[in-house]
Amino acid sequence: MITLHPMTKERLDHWVPSMWSAYRTELLTAGLSPEAADANIARNMEALFVNGQPNEQQHFFDCDNGTEVVGGIWLAPRLGEGAAGEWFVYDIVVAELLRRQGYGRAILNAAEAWVVQQGGTALSLNVWGHNHGARQLYLGQGYHEVAIAMTKPLV
Repeated sequence: MITLHPMTKERLDHWVPSMWSAYRTELLTAGLSPEAADANIARNMEALFVNGQPNEQQHFFDCDNGTEVVGGIWLAPRLGEGAAGEWFVYDIVVAELLRRQGYGRAILNAAEAWVVQQGGTALSLNVWGHNHGARQLYLGQGYHEVAIAMTKPLV
């Protein structure tokens, strides 16, 4: 069983830069230029953070198994028209040495229960196309693909 605990400021100050760095790497892997990746991150930071700190609607959790922190998750209400009751997983991480042991599934289950406690009715996320393990995890948990973006490099 996984328990969600709000991240401390110290932990958040470590986790957020690491998360943005990993996100930038994924954007570059997906084919964005460094400038486009940086612009994407800047837009997200402006929308979701105030003075470098998450706004009040952003919820960052450490996920522990009763013995140790095994991962983290970032949840927030989904913004935009038609999103009432919908929440979004901005990031989910399982400690590298603990992957493929069921912790991703357990973290999602804990996150889903937490979202329901907040009055949420749906939980959405994005996953990189090349991340086959994560895609299989989400499909196995009842998530379904809504859209698939495709790119073909021409040069």
